[in-house]
Amino acid sequence: MKLKHIYTLTLLLTSLATPSSFMSGRTSLLAQNPTPAPEQSEKIAVSGATLHLGNGQVVENGLVLLEDGKIEYAGSQKDHSPNDYQMIDAAGKHVYPGLIALNTGLGLTEIGAVRSTRDGRETGYLNPHVRTLIAFNTDSQVIPTVRSRGVLLAQSVPQGGRISGKSSIFQLDGWNYEDAVRRTDDGIHLNWPRTVSYSWRERKYSENKDYNKQLNELEAFMLEAKAYCNGEREGDVQLKLAAMCDLLNNDANAYVHVYDAKGIQSAVMLMKEFGIKPVIVGGDESYLVADFLKQEGVSVILGSTQDLPNRADADIDQPFKTPAMLAEAGVSFAISHGGYWEQRNLPFVAGTAVAYGLDYEKAIQALTLDAAKIAGIDQDYGSLENGKSATLIVVGGDLLDMRKSEVEMAFIDGRMIDLDNKQSELYRKFKEKYSRESGR
Repeated sequence: MKLKHIYTLTLLLTSLATPSSFMSGRTSLLAQNPTPAPEQSEKIAVSGATLHLGNGQVVENGLVLLEDGKIEYAGSQKDHSPNDYQMIDAAGKHVYPGLIALNTGLGLTEIGAVRSTRDGRETGYLNPHVRTLIAFNTDSQVIPTVRSRGVLLAQSVPQGGRISGKSSIFQLDGWNYEDAVRRTDDGIHLNWPRTVSYSWRERKYSENKDYNKQLNELEAFMLEAKAYCNGEREGDVQLKLAAMCDLLNNDANAYVHVYDAKGIQSAVMLMKEFGIKPVIVGGDESYLVADFLKQEGVSVILGSTQDLPNRADADIDQPFKTPAMLAEAGVSFAISHGGYWEQRNLPFVAGTAVAYGLDYEKAIQALTLDAAKIAGIDQDYGSLENGKSATLIVVGGDLLDMRKSEVEMAFIDGRMIDLDNKQSELYRKFKEKYSRESGR
C-alpha cells in the first residue's frame, strides 16, 4: 500500500502554525490524539458492578482484578477481599469486555471525501499479497471517537478487486502499528461475484452475464496458488501466489464477502473443495440458508442491522431480525457495522437486534467473544476470564441503548486509556460559546 500519514502530517503542521495551539491550556483541535496510556504499574480492582462476562454469563455485585495487564479474577465480590489494590467503586455500573469491530476501515481512512487520506484499496484485481498491517494509522483522529463508545479492538480490512488482500487485528491505543497489532494477517478477503448488478444510470438491477466467467477466474487462480504452494518452488517468489499459502494451509481465515443465499452456498462449497472453512462477511440472506451454515460449521460476520433488506420481497425489518434468526438456528456469528467512523455506533446496532428478539447477552457475545473466536484472538480477548487480557469497559447505563450508554472508563491490556477525542472537544468548545452568548 502507498505511504500514509499525509493527513496527520498536515494536521500537525497546521496546529504548529496556529497561535491558539500555543495560547490554549487544552490540546488544540488540530493537534495530536491523546497520548497512548503507559503500561499498568499498579494493581487495580473494579468492584460492585454488574459483570457481563461476554460468554453469556452475568455476575451481579461483581469484582474484576487487574494485574500486569491481565485479569487476575472476574467473578462475585463476596468471594474475594482484595488488598493492596487501587480500588475503583463501580457500584450501579456495568462492566463489559472491550468491543471488537470486525470488517472495518478504521485506521485506513481519515476523510472519505479526500483521496489522499484513503488507504484501504489497492489497484489491481487479485491482490492477496496486499496487507493493511503497514497502512494502519494509529494517529487517526477517528479512532478515539470510536474508542469512546467501547470499541477497543478492530479488524482493518482491505477493499476492492476480486481478492482484496490481508486484514490484521489491532488494539486501538498504540504509538504505531507494531505496538497496536494483536494478530497479523488474520485472513484474506475475497469478494464473491454478484449474480446481479445495479445500474445507477438506469436505476434498475440486471443480470450479471459475466458471473460464471468471474467465478471460473477465481477458481483458476486458487488452483494455480494451490499448485504453487504444494510444489517445489525455485527462482523468484511469486508474491501473489505465495500470499495464498497460509489460506490454503488453514493458517489464515478466508473471509468471503457475499450477500445472497445462492452466493453463500456456492462460496462455502467452493472453499470446501480446497479444504477451507470460510467466514461469510455481509451475509444479508444468511437467514435463508441458516441450516446449511449450521451443518457446515460456517461462521458469519453480519453487516449492520440498521440497513434495508437485500431482497425486494423481504420484510422491511429483516436486517433487524436476522441476528435472532441465526442465533435460533445455532449459527455462530458476530455483528459488525462496516465503514470506519460508523463504528462508534456498533453497540447500538446490536441493540437494534435485541429489540427484535436477540437475547441481550447473546448480543454482547456477538460483539466480544464470538467476534474474538472468528478473528482467532479469543485466547486473550473477548471475555472477562482469569488469565485473559484486561481489556474492558466500565459503563454507566446500558451499553446497547444510545439513550443511556456512557462509557466512563476503558482499559486495554490493563492500561487505563484516555477517552477524550476531537468530537468531545468540539462539544465543549461550542457549549462554552453558546453559554456565553446566552449570558449576554
